Amino acid sequence: MSKEFEIAREFEVDATPEQVWEAVTTGTGGYLWPMEPPEPRVGGKGPFGSKVTAWDPPHRYTNRVEDVEGISEQTLNQLDYTIEPRDEGRRAWVRYVHSGIFVDDWDNQYDGAAKHTDFYLHTLREYLVHFAPRPAAFATFDGPEASKAADALAVVGRALGVGEDVAAGTRLTVRGPDTFEAVVDFRNPYFIGLRTDRGLTRVFGRNHWGHPVGISLHDFTPGTDIKECEAAWQDWLNGVFSQS
Repeated sequence: MSKEFEIAREFEVDATPEQVWEAVTTGTGGYLWPMEPPEPRVGGKGPFGSKVTAWDPPHRYTNRVEDVEGISEQTLNQLDYTIEPRDEGRRAWVRYVHSGIFVDDWDNQYDGAAKHTDFYLHTLREYLVHFAPRPAAFATFDGPEASKAADALAVVGRALGVGEDVAAGTRLTVRGPDTFEAVVDFRNPYFIGLRTDRGLTRVFGRNHWGHPVGISLHDFTPGTDIKECEAAWQDWLNGVFSQS
């Protein structure tokens, strides 16, 4: 049964309104995934077949699409960003509203979208504070079928050395495709966020919503071979579940 939804969040960040604007319009690969930048005008083309319905840099940007391409569970999607200066423009206040219509499995779809929103917006703040405006080499991939299991994210966390008892803010040695030092910038039962000097690693416990565990890599080191990194992480993730 079709039903409207709205997910609204507000936050402040140690970045200028202009930096936030650039991130949400042209720098999405730094915290989300690379998207075609919107045409800079009302009525212009936005990402994924959307239309720009508000364009007031660096204060307001909205895009809207009906009959969302490739997503059968949704018929309307709108993303709205309001950005205001704080501390004489040295910081920014952001209000983000994601709204639309889910047509199937509403409770599960809404729960997944709401929890992903919190993680994506946290990653946006990490990008703005630590890496912007550096361009990102980006990769994303899923685990095997076995990573749909109810405890799959917990299994990945233990393999990484980032168990459920590890608090955000902890610096530790991570056991991925190789060992490396990282700050655990996000940790809850649904997601794991790792930050190093070179980038952000995001682990998505999508098993909670019936999908495989996913990993995204945002690497800000010039000349990074992201395909090599992706292959190493994919092999590692597959190996975690072949051994578990």
